[in-house]
Amino acid sequence: MKQKKLAFVFLVCLCGLSACGMPEKTETEKINIGLASYNQSDTYINELVSCFKEECNRLETNQHKISVTVQDAAGSQKIQNDQVKRLIKEGCNVLCVNLADRTNPSEIIEAAKESDIPIIFFNREPVAEDLNQWEKLYYVGAKAKQSGVMQGELAADLIWERKTVDRNKDGKIQYVVLEGEMGHQDAIVRTESAVDSLKEKGVELEKLSYEIANWNRAQAQNRMTQMINQYNNQIELVLANNDDMALGAIDAYEKLGYTETDIPAFLGIDGTDEGLEAVLEEKMAATVYNDKEAQANAMAQLARQLVTGEKMKKVEFENQRYIYLPYEKVTKDNVQDFLK
Repeated sequence: MKQKKLAFVFLVCLCGLSACGMPEKTETEKINIGLASYNQSDTYINELVSCFKEECNRLETNQHKISVTVQDAAGSQKIQNDQVKRLIKEGCNVLCVNLADRTNPSEIIEAAKESDIPIIFFNREPVAEDLNQWEKLYYVGAKAKQSGVMQGELAADLIWERKTVDRNKDGKIQYVVLEGEMGHQDAIVRTESAVDSLKEKGVELEKLSYEIANWNRAQAQNRMTQMINQYNNQIELVLANNDDMALGAIDAYEKLGYTETDIPAFLGIDGTDEGLEAVLEEKMAATVYNDKEAQANAMAQLARQLVTGEKMKKVEFENQRYIYLPYEKVTKDNVQDFLK
């Protein structure tokens, strides 16, 4: 009789492992992120995607395994639409999309909506009407106007501190602009707010020219060479919508053999690794840091929350859909802080 009772207790323990003090098996939840990049030849986007992968690795736990599949649209919205549909078909449960054409996300939104897969748009902000098409659409990035204002303020501070910027001493600053994309909202806003900011700081300006260089260093070098050939040493200031284009402008002057006394002041935006090095070496006067680490962290946290339901830490939403991270000014005095 005693042996029967012992056998019964043993069977109860086998059937209810937790009742016998043994741990319950927890099921692993997979977070499969499909990331669609507009063009990974864009230096800033490439660095941001690398940061995002690092953040996903950091957030991974035994319960939540995170995989990231990256697609590069090489600047084509049609290619990106097909890539996103493929990512959905392959089983991703959250999308991170850096739009090739910020005005044309409807096909991607419809595909995601049909499969009930949330989208985190990043870096290239869709128009508000598109983001309001569905409750599972979000945006992570920064406000373009702030970057332009800061660039203008940095340029004005430089002009007032370094009288040699006005090389011809006519009391005006002759400037050119290297703009990101034709008709691109962020490029337009960065340019306009930078110029407005300079004027508000009391700087008298004379615009010589502007060129579209599509955020690209090689194109910027080519466009800058054309402007140098047209204006020779009249150019005193180069405002570039991003660091790559500012570096391309510097390349143009170096290739043409201009001396330091004959080159203008260059200002960029983004704070890429090479941009920061150029500020450190005083080739670029200043840049505006677009916080890729903070944006990557916000994207990774939000992707995890959308799949697992866990709350995000230290991230604030604007209008329940937007996460904006602030820009920061970078000069030779503080560039080491950003390089670290």
